[in-house]
Amino acid sequence: MRTVLLGPQRFLTTAGTVVRSVAPEGPVVTVTAGWQDREAADGELDEVMDGRSRNLRLYERLTDVLATDDRFAGRALAHRDAMDELAGIYSLRLQRALESVYVVARRPARHDIADAAFADAVRGLRDIDDWYLRTVDQLYAELEGAAPPESSEPIARHRHEVAELLRDAAVVAVAGGHVGILLRCLRLFAVVPARELPVVAWSAGAMALTERVVLYNDRGPQGVQGAEVWDRGIGRVPNVVAMPHARRRLRLDDAIHAKVLVQRFAPATCLLLDDGTQVEIGADGSVPEDARVLTETGAAAS
Repeated sequence: MRTVLLGPQRFLTTAGTVVRSVAPEGPVVTVTAGWQDREAADGELDEVMDGRSRNLRLYERLTDVLATDDRFAGRALAHRDAMDELAGIYSLRLQRALESVYVVARRPARHDIADAAFADAVRGLRDIDDWYLRTVDQLYAELEGAAPPESSEPIARHRHEVAELLRDAAVVAVAGGHVGILLRCLRLFAVVPARELPVVAWSAGAMALTERVVLYNDRGPQGVQGAEVWDRGIGRVPNVVAMPHARRRLRLDDAIHAKVLVQRFAPATCLLLDDGTQVEIGADGSVPEDARVLTETGAAAS
């Protein structure tokens, strides 16, 4: 199984070179659903892929399903509203817990007491994350139970067409964009590339391949909000939290902040994906020793 995760492609394009090295010939199946309405504007991407690209058009397929299957559209709208309500409650609980963790981490105390208090506070964060993901799973189960994908003619038709394109592919290239839309499309149309099919992904595409998608932006207009688990990914890359735009979005010089992130998501590796980054994941899901990762001291090196 070959899986290569790349940094953002806006300023330094490496995707074409990597795809050629992984699969010199044959169709390159592309996923640009994260671009939403711009999904079909993939001419530049096709040039990078040497004219070999075959776009799955997942966002276009999603739009078609919502327009032609009223039953599924109604259930999907209710699911979206429930997810929004859950996310709001999760964020409220999480931010309060994060405030407590940082206060504890910076309070002077005897080392053993301070370490025990910090570890317990981080366990609280992990418990909230786990609760959120369990509830996400329940909501997806409710959606599939109320509107089974196999009972929808347009969903079944699109899944069949997508499966045919994947069967003929030499490699799959997953672009970035809106990670939430990308994940919904991948899930709805059952896009889970076979283990023997190489995959190259960047930005949100890299995040979507992991088991747990985490959003973060320490330098946003509202200041540090704290990283939040967003959804489950398709799980091709286990035990990795993919973090594109790391230099622009993370305070890598804050050791306490880094320590909280690392311990909170352990045993997963926080993999930093900046411009020009190229990381080939091992067949066993391992990250190479020379990959840039977040450590408890804030240093971005393994």
